[in-house]
Amino acid sequence: MISFNKKKKTAVIRIWHDNKIEKWKGAFSEVYMVKEKKTGKMFAMKCVKKKQKRDLNLENEIAVLRRIKHENVVGLEDFYESHTHYYLIMQLVSGGELFDRILDRGVYSEKDASSVIQQVLQAVSYLHQNGIVHRDLKPENILYYSQEEQSKIMISDFGLSKMVEDDIMSTACGTPGYVAPEVLAQKPYSKAVDCWSIGVITYILLCGYPPFYEESESRLFSKIMKAQYEFDSPFWDDISESAKDFIRNMMQKNPSMRYTTDLALRHPWIIGKTARSQDIYYSVSVQIQKNFAKTKWKVSPDLLALMW
Repeated sequence: MISFNKKKKTAVIRIWHDNKIEKWKGAFSEVYMVKEKKTGKMFAMKCVKKKQKRDLNLENEIAVLRRIKHENVVGLEDFYESHTHYYLIMQLVSGGELFDRILDRGVYSEKDASSVIQQVLQAVSYLHQNGIVHRDLKPENILYYSQEEQSKIMISDFGLSKMVEDDIMSTACGTPGYVAPEVLAQKPYSKAVDCWSIGVITYILLCGYPPFYEESESRLFSKIMKAQYEFDSPFWDDISESAKDFIRNMMQKNPSMRYTTDLALRHPWIIGKTARSQDIYYSVSVQIQKNFAKTKWKVSPDLLALMW
């Protein structure tokens, strides 16, 4: 049991405060760091203000988090409820976001990218085996557990995740650029959408820019639905054919032909046999800073209108 004063929060140390409305939830939230008295262990506590109507998104997130426990997934440790707030006690993850860590490294190779994606696949494979689809995999939701150099990867943010029985969904949701073609086409879709997103993330990790980019959102969606992307020169000249093969299999337009997590985990590039050790830090870091620094891809208004 995590101990804290619910009225005065006197035992809570504030480490981050988000004054912005989380638009897809429609609620204010605050995150604190709290200490378990018995063990001295630190946790993160997310406080979510209650809405007048039931918060189905939050209820879904809590239900999903209560169902899962994996070394590469940020876990829910405890849950409290007052008249005005929900309190989610989460595993404390302090290693920072994926892109920030890459930029801080100074040296970076395909092998590093392969290691990251292998851990993501292990986590997502676990989710899929337990009937859960994340539906919003993107670099911002991939964190490092600690500041240690060999820290493990953690998957976070289950606000859009879904527990499925027949593996078929229809609700359009996600983040532009990472959403699978079948979602944008408003077709029934399966857990294969997560594998598409992992393919997009892999592409970015090896070049520093997204596979699909257009100023117009309608043109962006058109490219994604056609699976229209390239391995541009000179950015991909030094990247192995094995890495490209892995991406092609993850980003198959036809979801029935797309790699599952199990197939992906057996690919030579993932198990370490073909991933190159050549340093690609300079080219990747320049592109990451150009394309992603200080900006976050927002949920599309078009998708938002269809969500939930």
